[in-house]
Amino acid sequence: MLSPKRQKYRKMQKGRMKGLSQRGHRLSNGMFGIKSLDSKFITSRQIEAARIAATRYMKREGQLWIKIFPDKPITKKPLEVRMGKGKGAPEYFVAVVKPGKIMFEVAGVPIDVAKEALRLASQKLPVKTKFVIANDYEYIS
Repeated sequence: MLSPKRQKYRKMQKGRMKGLSQRGHRLSNGMFGIKSLDSKFITSRQIEAARIAATRYMKREGQLWIKIFPDKPITKKPLEVRMGKGKGAPEYFVAVVKPGKIMFEVAGVPIDVAKEALRLASQKLPVKTKFVIANDYEYIS
């Protein structure tokens, strides 16, 4: 086990994104959410763009939860550098998203507002998504 100081700089491999999401596949906080249908790396910039799009449409009413976090560093070597000499420096961070993962959750707004806000957010993401509703949600028409 690495010390907490060294753990931050631990080299991480890309890995494989096989299978469905094992955790975070159910709504936990909100009444509505968007669920991933693909597996992809989502950058911190894409997550932030989606968050801004959703909160702008909701006019800062209700609550929005981001259920993914970019904790995987993606490294890159500078251009025109020869092979060898170790691994490149971290370029940006990504969140690993598998099919079935809930990415954003919303509560405290009507269903039509939530649906449109999450649609705008999903347009900023590189994965296909699906709008999901909590089982205990009661429709009022």
